[in-house]
Amino acid sequence: MAVILSVWLAGCSTVPTSTTTTPPPTAPTLTTGAPPQPLAPVVYGAPLSEIGVAVGETPPVLALAAPADIWDRIRRGFALNDLQSPLVNDREQWYASRPDYIFRMTDRSRKYLFHIVEEIERRDLPMELALLPFIESAFNPRAVSSARAAGMWQFMPATGQSFDLKQNAFRDDRRDVLASTRAALDYLEQLYRRFGDWHLALAAYNWGQGNVNRAITRNTKEGLPTGYTDLSMPYETREYVPKLQAVKNIVADPKNYGVELPPIGNHPFFDTVTIDRDMDVDVIANLAEVEIDDFRALNPSLNRPVVMAAGTPNILLPWDNAAIFENRLKTHTGPLATWTAWVVPTTMTPAQAASRVGMSEAELRRVNAIPPRMMVRAGSSLLVPRTAQRNGDVPIHVADNGHLTFQPESASRRTVVRVRKGDTLTQLAGRYGVSPVSVAGWNKIAVNAKLKVGQQITLMLPHRAGVAKAATKKPVRVTKPSAKPSVRKSGSKPSSSSKRPPG
Repeated sequence: MAVILSVWLAGCSTVPTSTTTTPPPTAPTLTTGAPPQPLAPVVYGAPLSEIGVAVGETPPVLALAAPADIWDRIRRGFALNDLQSPLVNDREQWYASRPDYIFRMTDRSRKYLFHIVEEIERRDLPMELALLPFIESAFNPRAVSSARAAGMWQFMPATGQSFDLKQNAFRDDRRDVLASTRAALDYLEQLYRRFGDWHLALAAYNWGQGNVNRAITRNTKEGLPTGYTDLSMPYETREYVPKLQAVKNIVADPKNYGVELPPIGNHPFFDTVTIDRDMDVDVIANLAEVEIDDFRALNPSLNRPVVMAAGTPNILLPWDNAAIFENRLKTHTGPLATWTAWVVPTTMTPAQAASRVGMSEAELRRVNAIPPRMMVRAGSSLLVPRTAQRNGDVPIHVADNGHLTFQPESASRRTVVRVRKGDTLTQLAGRYGVSPVSVAGWNKIAVNAKLKVGQQITLMLPHRAGVAKAATKKPVRVTKPSAKPSVRKSGSKPSSSSKRPPG
């Protein structure tokens, strides 16, 4: 039995030979730079060889140093063809002769440049576009042109609406850092796709797509070239790209122009914080430990003393202060907002509206920028103090679409009255049923100004029967306190002054 078992075990350990046995796959050969050597034949059943270490060579990796600052990062992304012309030289000299202006302008950009550069890199666009706000607004997000273009990127109202930049009673997204940058780059990309040339796209950004189209069509009909320098265009547009080229040249080599660029780190300046409740600007600034002016510099689209979470859920804060704000907000116990929006139910005067919401007329005008001699039209949204009856956050349809429209006060006649002994401007205004603030504006005096007996005060009175009848009489000196003061007709032409009082 033992003999049989031994023979059986020996048979099990024998390796069978077969013509169909597939050898194991050949191991890959490491590239060492030497010619490949033939592999040794595989011997099945032989003892394993000792494991060795093969030395391989990897391709060298080019070491790239991180940009030293944002200016270095911008230089690395320059991609547009350089424009060379006398206008470029002229703009170079203009900027180089004003180093203080260059420094102030570039120092102002430190709050916004990193975000703009990030967005341009993400879209793989020429980095020259990051310099465009220098040309448009000197990097001032509150800039407004005579043509009503606004913000760093100088959007006209209609163009801003085309790119979903909200413009309502409570905010103007043409000034918003994030929204306007997004819209500007969208617009520039659209123009580049249309014209296939960045210089023409920039001309269209300044002059308008339709104007550039017509200029190209004219040149095409006349058999002329249609490049940027070949088109007939206004001087402002003709020097637009040369301005950008000049700034590019200065940024590329500031020492060559005797210019000093302020150091701006290659890191974010601000962080985005989400809010889910309406908050007064004062409360935000206090919790974040920032100055009001610094908050407004990062959130220039907000033109009221409260941030409405339904319309503006994201605010910008300096990077370190964002964390401070979020931590302190968790333990804040006081009210977050003291303002809300009230939709005017019917057309009324500012005095009537102020009385309805418990404000002084002067404060209502100041907070809502109501001009003199105007009534607030029904459906307008006014910013008013919160009360027990009006204590909720502003709903999204008001925060996003709130508008403030006016209509002139009822047809009025310019009249002049004389001050009696003891009269104040408020008493005089009340006697004739007009606003003290309006009277002060008509006469360019303060509301609390002291009046002299016999002083002439101009009033814009509505056409009412009593007033019209009194206006037809000759002016007389009235001395009895109980008598109605006389008015002197001075023509039906309204006051030519349209200047708004401060605030």
